[in-house]
Parts: sequence; structure tokens; C-alpha cells
Amino acid sequence: MKNIVFIPLLVSVLAIISGCAVEKRDNIQQESISSATQNSYNRKDWPHWIDADADCQNTRQEMLIATSRVPVKFKDPRHCTVISGEWFGVYTGKTFTKASDVDIDHIVPLAHAHRHGADKWTRDRRRAFANDFENLLVVSDSANHSKSDQAPHEWLPPSRNYWCEYGKRWTRIKDKYRLWHSVQEQKTLELLAETCQ
Repeated sequence: MKNIVFIPLLVSVLAIISGCAVEKRDNIQQESISSATQNSYNRKDWPHWIDADADCQNTRQEMLIATSRVPVKFKDPRHCTVISGEWFGVYTGKTFTKASDVDIDHIVPLAHAHRHGADKWTRDRRRAFANDFENLLVVSDSANHSKSDQAPHEWLPPSRNYWCEYGKRWTRIKDKYRLWHSVQEQKTLELLAETCQ
């Protein structure tokens, strides 16, 4: 029964993504209306991969250490930089052992957050968002590049097994930081929630 329900659900989600080119034009037109009052996005305004506790391990390194399935190995005696471990990439369903093969993804991308309410944030709040472990995932570098700054109606993890959790985490982060959703984005999140059944 679950598979029977999942098939039309999958078709609906894929239909939304395949139609994103048209929807994307609409979104650009809508967002251009407020562009005069919205500051332009600059990644330098979002301090990320900081060393908050001054132990020489920045946010990326601490994520790699915290999520590795095995004890990590370091490049240097001070244990500042991770070179290997074992990470399961939930976006692709593949396992990685080289730190150079993975990226730390912002589930809700910085640029997306900027366009959906964060353009008025202070630098301190942007720093907190950019280094919030709840908004971070260890993923394959190729998946991270493919996703870029896209929302769920524009991009979803290749592994459908993660769609339910992806929708939950996306919603949780945007609610936590009070970022707004577009109509098409919200429709996709509702469909992703149905994959949890």
C-alpha cells in the first residue's frame, strides 16, 4: 500500500521540480519588486567555518569529527585538520572516507536565507546561522555543488530515502530563524511530508 501511495506522490514532486523554470521566472519577478529595499547577497557578510572555541578546529572540522562513523585521522599533530574518517552522505546514499571528497552543506543555503528574510540580520545573527550544526550536513561535494542555493521545489537529494527528513529539517530551520517560504516551496514541503507516512 505504501508503494502505491508513494508513486503518485513522487510524480507530483517531480512535476514541481521539472516545472521550476517557469516558477523560477515568477519568483524572480516577485522578488525584483522588493529588490530596491533588499541588500545584495555577499558571502563575506556571513562568517562561516569559524573556530568558536579557539581549539584550532573550525566548524567544518568539528562537523567532520562529530559525524564520522570511525575515529578520524588528522593532517597535523595539533589535530586541526581532518584528512580521513567515514561519512555517510545522506543526499546520495554513498559512504566517503576522504575528507577532501565531502562538503559541509547548509541545508537552508546562506543565499536562500538572505533572499527570504535574512538580508536585514545583524552580522552576529548571520554568523550564528552559518555555523549552526542543526543546519549543517556532511555531503558529497558533487551533491553540494548541484544543489547550490536552491530550495526544495528546485532541487531535492538524489536519494529519495532522505526526502522526508530533508523536508523536516528545512522546515525546522526556516521556522527557527523565522524565514519566509514561497508558495511553490511550501507546496513541495507538504508533498515531502507525505513521504514520511
